[in-house]
Amino acid sequence: MSVYHFGAVGDGVADDTDALQHALDAGDGVLDLEKGTYRITRPVVINTVENGYGGISGRSGASRIVMEGAGPAIRVVGNHNGTASPSTYKESTWQNERMPILEGFEILGRHPQAIGIELVKTTKTVISRVLVRECQIGIHLVERNRDFILSDSHLLNNSHFGLFFDRCNLHQIIVHGNHISWNGKAGIKSLDGDVHNLQITGNDIEYNNSPETDEGDGPLGAEIWFDARNGVISEVTIASNTIQATIQPGGANVRIWGNGKVDQYSNRLIAITGNVLGSQTRGIDMRDGGRITVTGNTIYDSQDLSVYFERCHGFSIGSNTFVWRSDPNAAQRDGLKFVDCSAGVLSGLQTEHLCYGSQEQGAGITLEGCQDITIGHCQVLDPLHCGIELRDSERCIVDGCTILDRKNPPTMVEAIRVVGGADNQVDRNFT
Repeated sequence: MSVYHFGAVGDGVADDTDALQHALDAGDGVLDLEKGTYRITRPVVINTVENGYGGISGRSGASRIVMEGAGPAIRVVGNHNGTASPSTYKESTWQNERMPILEGFEILGRHPQAIGIELVKTTKTVISRVLVRECQIGIHLVERNRDFILSDSHLLNNSHFGLFFDRCNLHQIIVHGNHISWNGKAGIKSLDGDVHNLQITGNDIEYNNSPETDEGDGPLGAEIWFDARNGVISEVTIASNTIQATIQPGGANVRIWGNGKVDQYSNRLIAITGNVLGSQTRGIDMRDGGRITVTGNTIYDSQDLSVYFERCHGFSIGSNTFVWRSDPNAAQRDGLKFVDCSAGVLSGLQTEHLCYGSQEQGAGITLEGCQDITIGHCQVLDPLHCGIELRDSERCIVDGCTILDRKNPPTMVEAIRVVGGADNQVDRNFT
């Protein structure tokens, strides 16, 4: 039944909050938004526990909701306390709460604390072909959710986050085919919580940054920013995305931090593969993590470091390209640095014009306080000062690498530098 039957005006002037809520509560739980602009001042709630399953369907993007109040424009509420396993579902969940679908409309924020869509204890929610812009948060997941899919949508110019997992117990998430850009602090953010089995693939995620400095709670600005210092982020695939931005203080394309408990890393089982990353202060900033793979990426123009790993164990970084644009007038940038890391392999890397370090300390690829790291069959071409440095490291191997300075005039003072440490092996390199 048309929302106009329930009193909606859809002219962008009248307050249509009551009409939209009435249409949901009195109808069959599915809100059919015809073409128009629906101004609301408080959340419209899809309560699947009380009213049964429901959703919202717009008219091919021609339906707009303007949120002029604080909080979410659309809140979807369920009561699923189980996992993704069918055996944990109640029959009432299958009958009343299954798969809310939100599709085909725009949400425009007109309040500084407006949120686009909020999900609370839902299961199998699908958000598709939705545009959310100029809110504080585009899509907000809280408390507990399962089996969430976001596809073919645009989360743009929101003041804080495009997609935010806010201290949420959340498993089985697919984010694909979206444009998530120009959000003030992060495109995709996970804070604390318990997040597992997340696939981020085929998206354009860029220009998510804040020009302001940090206010004391860690760095601002990242395309993807997973903070698991008081939570868990696990089983994550970031693949086939364009992830790039503008240079900013403390910024990163991908930042994932764990809690440092080495018996069970809270940052674990991460695969970053087949992406294009660049134009940020750092490309990948990984801390306190385990079982990590970074392969097949193109990483360019990182003002500070292309890759920074700190206190990570059990990782493989292979077959990536790291190339500075090499404009002789451009700022010196790019490098790979590993601090207090162990049990890692760097293989098949192609690098050019890495500028990190100085004539005395630091190099294009730097290991500092590391153990059991192998650097094999890599190209380190035209580094500014030094190709590879092992500093205060143990049982590390540099084997079969090509380290050359082809610049005219050359600036590299050492191809491979070993300072301190013990039981390191350097063999069969072309310098």
